[in-house]
Amino acid sequence: MRVVIVGYGVQGRKRLRVAGADGIGVVDPASAEANWSDIAEVSLDRYDAALVCTPDQPKIAILRHLFRHGKHALIEKPLHATSEAALSDIEALARSTGAVCYTAYNHRFEPHYVRMRDLVRSGTLGRIYRCRMFYGNGTARLVRDSAWRDEGAGVLPDLGSHLLDTARFWFGDIGEDFRVTSVSRFENRAPDHVVITSETARPKLEFEMTLLSWRNHFTCDVLAENGMAHIESLCKWGPTTFTRRTRVLPSGRPPAESMTLVQEDPTWAIEYDHFKRLVAERVPADLSNDRWLLRVLGKLSAEAIKMAAAS
Repeated sequence: MRVVIVGYGVQGRKRLRVAGADGIGVVDPASAEANWSDIAEVSLDRYDAALVCTPDQPKIAILRHLFRHGKHALIEKPLHATSEAALSDIEALARSTGAVCYTAYNHRFEPHYVRMRDLVRSGTLGRIYRCRMFYGNGTARLVRDSAWRDEGAGVLPDLGSHLLDTARFWFGDIGEDFRVTSVSRFENRAPDHVVITSETARPKLEFEMTLLSWRNHFTCDVLAENGMAHIESLCKWGPTTFTRRTRVLPSGRPPAESMTLVQEDPTWAIEYDHFKRLVAERVPADLSNDRWLLRVLGKLSAEAIKMAAAS
């Protein structure tokens, strides 16, 4: 499969490295290393698919061009649009030309995320009561100095989209009843620390996200009827540990099983292979998860911006 990279920032460079010999060039109006400044300049016979790594605003126009010509697309999350109708239109266009449309959430391929999903699905934890996740990085200064990133709801759509998608990956339908419980602008113009919760979801959910964690870190705690499960860190920040504890009745110290991985981040390569399989199988576009995220993040973002302005 021949692919063109659209947007040559941090993510675009990662995608090009993983694509390897599949990559035929780069589209970016602001990069001196780019081969083209606009996707329309790239000859249609040169490529089969695009890896779209641009800011949110131009994504829909780029996808329209691709799908009109039957070109497949992997799009960096989130797939933002002005309305659900716009996403439905893009979905219909992709289906009409047989183009594959895949929104990239590479954390779904994190080994311990897959392990957590499989444990939840096995039913051995019993009723799952609560899940808390923390996702932090130390990019506040980089975001503040960016021409487009330090605006709107800030960290919420960036890291919150990962956490919301992860919860759906593990637990299935978690509804839309989320609220912002804390929002701060410690260093940036836009929120750089946010906490959201859902007390009506099953399980109950609490997600904390920040740009102020100088040691990049992820933690997850799942509390359930028959025990607990925990994730500490990610492969890219390793070592990363998955721990399962089995409940002792009526009480007592639970036996624990732990697995620690020390390895390079495998998610980008696994996800690219997954995208290639979708293309080979011509899997029809399905943007239902993107529409859900648009609704939930839209409501939460408006709430966060309002709270930040009042603080």
